[in-house]
Amino acid sequence: MAKNMYLVSGNICGDRIRLGRALHKPPITQEELARKINFMGYDITPLIISRIEKKQRHVVDAELYVLAQALNVSMEWLCGDGNDM
Repeated sequence: MAKNMYLVSGNICGDRIRLGRALHKPPITQEELARKINFMGYDITPLIISRIEKKQRHVVDAELYVLAQALNVSMEWLCGDGNDM
């Protein structure tokens, strides 16, 4: 039987990414977030963002950094550490 190489299933930032999109004025869609990240020079699609938010895909550190930059929040906030964005 294959052993799971991850300590947690899914990820710990999916809910905060969704919340970060909702807190924008006006709220931004997954497509708009993906477009913003693409303008920053990184290749993330709306499908990837959807899978992250549904906790179906893990997030590597570089992606976490780019997502935080695009949402204008801290990496710590995305990981659920504290209430200060």
